[in-house]
Order: sequence, then structure tokens, then C-alpha cells
Amino acid sequence: MDGLDGQTNPFLDLDQGEKIQAYYIWIDGTGQALRGKTKTILKKTMNPEDLPVWNFDGSSTNQSAGENSDIYLKPVACFKDPFRRGDNILVMCETMDHEGNIHPTNKRNSCFQNMEKCKDLHPWFGIEQEYTMFDYTGVHPYGWPANGYPGPQGPYYCGVGSDRVKGRKIVEAHYRACLYAGIKVAGSNAEVMPSQWEYQVGPCEGIEMGDHLWVSRWILQRIAEEFNVVISFDPKPIPGDWNGAGCHTNISTLPMREEGGMEHIYAAIKLMEGKHIEHIMDYDPTGGEDNKRRLTGLHETASIDKFNYGVAHRGASVRIPRQVAADGHGYFEDRRPSSNADPYVVTDRIVRTICLNE
Repeated sequence: MDGLDGQTNPFLDLDQGEKIQAYYIWIDGTGQALRGKTKTILKKTMNPEDLPVWNFDGSSTNQSAGENSDIYLKPVACFKDPFRRGDNILVMCETMDHEGNIHPTNKRNSCFQNMEKCKDLHPWFGIEQEYTMFDYTGVHPYGWPANGYPGPQGPYYCGVGSDRVKGRKIVEAHYRACLYAGIKVAGSNAEVMPSQWEYQVGPCEGIEMGDHLWVSRWILQRIAEEFNVVISFDPKPIPGDWNGAGCHTNISTLPMREEGGMEHIYAAIKLMEGKHIEHIMDYDPTGGEDNKRRLTGLHETASIDKFNYGVAHRGASVRIPRQVAADGHGYFEDRRPSSNADPYVVTDRIVRTICLNE
């Protein structure tokens, strides 16, 4: 524990003068975990171009060898800091190697380049991020019986009451912190498995989707620290007859949102069908191995081995919402991405398929 026994840190209201604290965030060599450290900036700003390039020891993050360990951090997006508050900021960064080239673990740059190529189509995304809470050990699901399991799935989804819902204080804190930070959080709900939750981010256009989702994940994990709870983004955290966790990705382009958009939606789905294997490879950080445990054809998933789609079909690879089918335009939902997927990689793969025909 931190020694404050839950009390507010008495030093955080001290005056900072004109200086601010910028917390630089980056994705480490696992492609899943976030790292970060703080830099003093001499004047307040929300513009990443005003911030200096920094560096870190890549040999400690699986991103370089010890004999040539410096990796550069290039600021690309700024958010208000809900923890330090004031003018302090969170800074999403890209990683660059010692020569200033794109680092192999930097998936954002490729995504940005491809979003720029298809910006006239105004691709919008909304991602439904599912996650599971565990106790401080990271082994036992938060709020589950010490020995055994809770009752079968059924009463927990969007439930209320201490016998059905665990961790709501964390969820509410995360929601409010995201709103404060400027994250485009759209909603949240308890999920089918107890101690499993979902929040939605979007609509976001282009590269903004990845920036907002990654920083929202950092905020969630940082808030969970305060409650001594571990957040898991594993796509199948509990084996057996329990739902897995996904990162369902909703997609639309400008032609899909206009009258007659269903024609463009079906055309995009056909293109995705032809690239099913490529998408599966990019929809989790292990080239599909994590998703094998989740995409079984059970528990509201499609089989990883085949592509299918349908209206209001939650057992499909791609779902067209009922209202979209009725309106004749709108968006569709790709249900295949895993909860630990990299949103830069996911959205990059999608626009390459449906916008750039790659």
C-alpha cells in the first residue's frame, strides 16, 4: 500500500508556478503494455508540437539491446491529466530508434500514413473495449468467491446490486476521468461475466481512434491502482463457460453514412471477407493465437476459422445493426478484434482493406 491509507496526497495542491508536468506515454515491446514517465515543461501547452522529443531505456521495455538502448519519444497527442489536474497533461508518444527512424514497435506511424491517404472518405470508428477486474494478485477475479465460482452468466449484464455487480466505483471514476481528459468516451456497461466491464470510445475519425483508446486504457489502469485492483485485457481471462473479452470495432465511411449507404457497407464487408486471415493476424498482438481462445463460435463469437455476417447477429464475424438495416445507411461492427488488440493496427488493417484495397 502507499502509506496514506486512502487519504488524499497532501502535497498535490502545492503551487507549480508556470511549469507543468507532462506524463509521456508509450507502448512497450509487448505491443500490449503501456509505459510512462514525467517531464517538466516550462510553460503550459496542449500542443504536442510544442513538446520536446525525449528518450527512454529500451532495453528495459523489450525495445532495444543494452549496448544501444536509447529509444526516442515523439509526442503526438495531448490530453488533460485527471490525476495531477491543473494544466498538467498526458502525452501519447510514438517511438523512434536512435537514428530517428520509425521503431519496429511503432504501429501508429503506418496507421497515420494510411489514414491520411483515405482522409477524403472520413473514416469513423467507435471501439467497445471490454476488460476484466482482478484482485491485487492479478490471479483471482475481483469480487468472486474465495473458493469456487459465482452463479452462471445471465443476471450480470447491465445489472445492479452487490450480488450482481463488482467494481462500479472504478468504472465511474474511469468514466469521469476520461471526460475530464478529453477522451471521446461514449458509454459504459457491466458485461455478461461478473467483474467484466465494457466502455465505448468514439466516434473518432482516423488516427484519433488509436490515440483516444490507448490513453483511455492507461487512465483505467492508473485508476485501478488507487483501488489495488488489476485490469486484464486478456481475451479469455477465465476458461470454461464464461464470455471472453473483445474490442468490437464499429466502422463507417462518409458514403456509408449517406443515403444509399448500405451498398457501400456490403461492399466493404465483401472486401473484409476476402482478407479474413489477414485481419485475424492483426486483431490481437500474437498473430491470432490469443483470439483462438475466444473466437470459438460460442459465447457470442464467430469461429476464428470462417467469416460470416448478418443483421443483428452477435454470433457473426461482422454485425450490421438492426437500425442501420432499417435506415439503409450508417455503420457496421467488426466483432473479431480481441480486447488486447492494438487499435492502431486494427484501424490500419480496416482502412487498408476497405478504403485502399490493399
